[in-house]
Amino acid sequence: MKGARAVLELLEGQGVDVMFGYPGGVTIPLYDELLDSSIHHVLVRHEQCAAHMADGYSRTTNRTGVCLATSGPGATNLVTGVATAYADSSPMMVLTGQVATAAIGNNAFQEADIFSLMMPITKHNYRVLKPDDLPEAIKRGMGIANSGRKGPVHIDLPVDVLRGDIDPARLNESFPVPAPFEDLSQVLDAAKLLRDAERPVLLVGGGARWSNASSEVQRLAEMLPAPVITTIMAKAIIPEDHPLSFGMLGMHGRECSRRALLEADVIFAIGARFSDRTIGYDSDVPKETKVIHLDIDPMEAGKNYRTKVRLVGDAKKGLQMVIKALGRPKGESAWGRRVKELHEGCECNIDIDEEPIKPQKVIWELRKAIAPDAFVVTEVGQNQMWAAHFMRLRHPSQFVTSGGMGTMGFGFPASIGVKYAHRDKQVVDVAGDGSFQMVFQELATAMSEDLPVVVCLLNNGWLGMVKQWQKLMWNRRYCGTELRNNPDFVKLAEAFGAGGMTITRPSELADGFRAAFASDVPFVLDIRTDPEEDMLPMVPGGVSSIDGTIRNRCRWNQDAR
Repeated sequence: MKGARAVLELLEGQGVDVMFGYPGGVTIPLYDELLDSSIHHVLVRHEQCAAHMADGYSRTTNRTGVCLATSGPGATNLVTGVATAYADSSPMMVLTGQVATAAIGNNAFQEADIFSLMMPITKHNYRVLKPDDLPEAIKRGMGIANSGRKGPVHIDLPVDVLRGDIDPARLNESFPVPAPFEDLSQVLDAAKLLRDAERPVLLVGGGARWSNASSEVQRLAEMLPAPVITTIMAKAIIPEDHPLSFGMLGMHGRECSRRALLEADVIFAIGARFSDRTIGYDSDVPKETKVIHLDIDPMEAGKNYRTKVRLVGDAKKGLQMVIKALGRPKGESAWGRRVKELHEGCECNIDIDEEPIKPQKVIWELRKAIAPDAFVVTEVGQNQMWAAHFMRLRHPSQFVTSGGMGTMGFGFPASIGVKYAHRDKQVVDVAGDGSFQMVFQELATAMSEDLPVVVCLLNNGWLGMVKQWQKLMWNRRYCGTELRNNPDFVKLAEAFGAGGMTITRPSELADGFRAAFASDVPFVLDIRTDPEEDMLPMVPGGVSSIDGTIRNRCRWNQDAR
């Protein structure tokens, strides 16, 4: 059997049914074998988007997305997408072609040391130098991508390995992955801290999402009771209409989440890594506040200096043990009443019927138009924060965004990957005009694959988030942020055979969304929004959230604390 055939049979054996990629000279052996494979190949228009599509597919299926590129520039174009998946712990198999083994290191045509380039942004990295090593690379690589803290694995495939021969019997060999390190020995200590806590808070991150621990988070929150504060990666970890769902914390977090954290005496962090975009100015949290930290990554668990109890392991398993040790619900408390007060005080009116159109109004109308089981994907910037704040979803897999890397151009290709996996569900990409222009060529991919994704384009003519920083912190010294000569996005969509509509008034939004979701082709809603509307609240980097928060027009606008 040829190495290229072996690669595809090994992937088929791992349950892979789709691959997102772009061909080149050294990967022709793989593409030739794809004609006889059960794996469907999605031809992207840029390799970075292949990685984003595989990532979006993975985040909403809990399966391993696969992307493929040729050597040299094809492989380097994947790097941004792989780094995005790595930052958000998304499992992915990254395949790159490579020049022949004898040419490696000789500066051959389209040669790049992608093995070294991928090393810091993957969980594991293989360069296969002979066909007999293919089974271990693919089988063990798949296991590594999905064990412990998930993430991408890269395999570099020289062209002579793909053309070489392998005994088909080698494909049946097993390559188990060792179980990840686990230490849940302090579960009883965690239960005691929670039982004795007067003001407990759950701080939940993406690890709980990947662990499928939503029901356990909700059960524990109701037992204590404790508000559920999330990072952006755990949005909707419990249904967002639940009275204990407080939403996102951090630089652009909700005010009720910020206040609850500052008032807490015990913080139970679950699959969250205390990033600078979540906690920010750490000294804001009172020194006496105790932290319980549960994380599958031993390098993350307990790294906050306030940690009193460190639990290393799967979030779902750890929570089940804590719930069992806790016993029965704690019942009514003064904190429960305070939590209700905080929750009620953070309800904003986003049905703002003003012109120019406010982004809040767009999200309000999108909420009314979208199906309960729809998927919301975002680009990065103000559009991302509007969606994170004001969309109300019921399950964390419904919200797909680039958190740790903050990659502009992620949303549209990721939404194509999501739509491929969920053809019967609505998929909407909440985008900005800056991000969308990085990847709009993938309209061709969506058309050719018959994937009617809706692009909700918040078009304000600026790189909105950077402009907001220049406005609020740099004396309105705008440089490099105005998007002059934006295209007519509707004509652009139509050039690809897709649909589109320009929206300039709030009264047009409802009809626009109805048309978009009824369309059987990709649809771009070009919504002209107010360029002066800022995404607030905002805690500038390095500034205390106690006295440095820039507030919005919601209920607590006049209350400095």
